[in-house]
Amino acid sequence: MVVETLFVSTALRTIGIVGSTLWVIPLILAGIYYNYDKLDPESPIINQKTLYKEYDFVVVGGGSAGAVVAGRLSEIPSWNVLLLEAGPDENEISDVPSLAAYLQLSKLDWTYKTEPTGRACLGMKNGQCNWPRGKVLGGSSVLNYMLYVRGNRHDYDHWENLGNPGWNYQSVLHYFKKSEDNRNPYLAKTPYHSQGGPLTVQESPWRTPLVLAFVQAGTEMGYPNRDINGADQAGFMVAQGTIRRGSRCSTAKAFLRPVRLRKNIHIALNSHVTRVLINPTTMRAFGVEFVRDGHRQIVLARKEVIMSAGAINTPQILMLSGIGPKRELAKHGIPILKDLPVGENLQDHVGMGGFTFMVNKPVSIVQDRFQAFPMTMQYVVHAKGPMTTLGGVEGLAFVNTKYGNRSWPDIQFHMAPASINSDAGYRVRKVLGITDHLYNTVYKPISNKDVFSLMPLLLRPRSRGWVRIQSKNPFVAPIINANYFDDPRDIKVLVEGAKMAVQIGEANAFKQFGTRVHQIPFPNCKEFRFLSDEYLECHIRTISMTIYHPVGTCKMGPSWDKEAVVDPRLKVYGVKGLRVIDASIMPTIPSGNTNAPAIMVGEKGADLVKEDWHVRRV
Repeated sequence: MVVETLFVSTALRTIGIVGSTLWVIPLILAGIYYNYDKLDPESPIINQKTLYKEYDFVVVGGGSAGAVVAGRLSEIPSWNVLLLEAGPDENEISDVPSLAAYLQLSKLDWTYKTEPTGRACLGMKNGQCNWPRGKVLGGSSVLNYMLYVRGNRHDYDHWENLGNPGWNYQSVLHYFKKSEDNRNPYLAKTPYHSQGGPLTVQESPWRTPLVLAFVQAGTEMGYPNRDINGADQAGFMVAQGTIRRGSRCSTAKAFLRPVRLRKNIHIALNSHVTRVLINPTTMRAFGVEFVRDGHRQIVLARKEVIMSAGAINTPQILMLSGIGPKRELAKHGIPILKDLPVGENLQDHVGMGGFTFMVNKPVSIVQDRFQAFPMTMQYVVHAKGPMTTLGGVEGLAFVNTKYGNRSWPDIQFHMAPASINSDAGYRVRKVLGITDHLYNTVYKPISNKDVFSLMPLLLRPRSRGWVRIQSKNPFVAPIINANYFDDPRDIKVLVEGAKMAVQIGEANAFKQFGTRVHQIPFPNCKEFRFLSDEYLECHIRTISMTIYHPVGTCKMGPSWDKEAVVDPRLKVYGVKGLRVIDASIMPTIPSGNTNAPAIMVGEKGADLVKEDWHVRRV
């Protein structure tokens, strides 16, 4: 997350958000729209103002999964589909990959925070981690760093072994490929990738020499340079992302804009769903209630209501509708329609943020080095240059500690040619919520210096958190307890990952840059020997970074699984006409970034709907 903000201030000065270069705004906008007109047959979606009273399907949430579901269901001409999205449409700024951090804490973000636990996020204000979630058409695929990672084949075989037939690796691989338009000729022709799907996947056209050293360092450690989405996962790779011609390819751009002129799909923006309407006698969902432009409205569903609001908002809306843990609903006086463990089983990838390596050569992303005008022209005219970076992340790796194995790695690395200091404290520290004391002590002394960072993250946490409502008011944010490091094994694995990060930085491949670990210790960790296991644990607990991967809060499982909310066909137990199709159904978190798996869930979920209504799949 630090990564993407490296060009941010410069880029925003360029587009007139800060500074005195307001004259450049028309240039950028004209260039962006010129590119749309000349190269992109897709136009922004139509925000339907007048809605029907009833639709066959009402999809709640237009994010990474919901956009896929709505687009795919509209392939059936006889079905009418309504997609309700709480936020607005994407804008020109969200199209620019390097500006992702500026979308966080904006009106496109739900701006959630976790509960303080005293075990993590200790260097953040009030001991809380910021949890950005997309409140925009395209959801978190508009706020994220666009990294395309599918997870490990064992993740999905495990899902099936938990009692979920049809969710094994071979089954889900079909849906990963169905979405994909991979524009790397070396990958596209392998059995693991495809071309021609709606979702464009490719490398950024711009990179620093540091990422090549990163991949070479992996080879020195015995890990090959390989396609981490292919036959085997363990290895190092130049990152691939969901970008198209240098711009972000969100799920809205991929799955909704191309079908915008279909008569059987309506999209209603700024429509905040407050509850699902359920007949308490028949226990059938028959519609939803939502607020749009200050007006409360109701829309009916002939066939199904499909919840695709994500791992935070889907459980919140279900609980507000009377579906959830009996004890929690009773606290708020909500009539209990179905007692289910909604909101439990929350999982996230937690990483070690701010682990910084100094370099002696001008090869990294330093904000003040980039000249605004030429950088912007390079992006607008040629779709190249620093503004196309995948939020700044250039390299990915999957490795195993002594607790894991090569076939199912337990640590992932994000390599970025920058760190928290790279924008002189302008934006990254705010997005992370880092305290002034920590920033001023550790990162301000190296402001605008050349650095790179390695972020080890825990792939399969044992700890489980929860999402709960704190009010029956649907506009009050839910309570999010990530519960990081509740299981002591998690911190031990991540410490091993941090030690491997030191090894990577010390590899021969990095010696040409004079690489060394930034050695100003964290003020709250001074009692420990620098880089000792105890110090690394303290660092991890101080800057505990979410990688924005919450899943699991409406767990998929067989009928005998007491933790399950939905069955393997994603139908909510005990409620007819109600399905959940988003990352909240994942029983365990995939070993990697979760945007591609969420899209896969959307693809497979849409096919399950078609099968259950005896319609030929397209």
